[in-house]
Amino acid sequence: MLLSSSDLTHAKVTMTSLNLGCRPLAGGVVISVAGELDATNADPLETYIDRMRHPGQPVVLDLGGFTFMDSTGLQVLLRVHSKVRNQGSALHLAAVRDLPARVLQITELWDAFNIHPSADSTIRALLSSPVPAPRLRRLMRA
Repeated sequence: MLLSSSDLTHAKVTMTSLNLGCRPLAGGVVISVAGELDATNADPLETYIDRMRHPGQPVVLDLGGFTFMDSTGLQVLLRVHSKVRNQGSALHLAAVRDLPARVLQITELWDAFNIHPSADSTIRALLSSPVPAPRLRRLMRA
């Protein structure tokens, strides 16, 4: 599905097993991701995030409805994290639960991301004091 930039402000997109929504945040964007992330929809998710974000501004991924992530999905999060950090801001993951949380813990990437209990707590944290992006030192050396 192709969307014009005017359609993207409050866009809601549905893909196979994945629903995406976006809302502006003062100085950033909140993207809600619900459903399952795997090789069948990882590229469209990354494209959607790239289109919705603004260079130098934080990206909040609200993962409250996110139920599954395979290694392809993990790669998307790492690439987005790197892009956002390289442009001087941070990727924040909100409401990470169940299997996606376990994947981040098993791969020892949980601490590499800014993870918050909810989208609201993420927004409050961003409004009170911006947090620098964590570094993925171990992965960057490889």
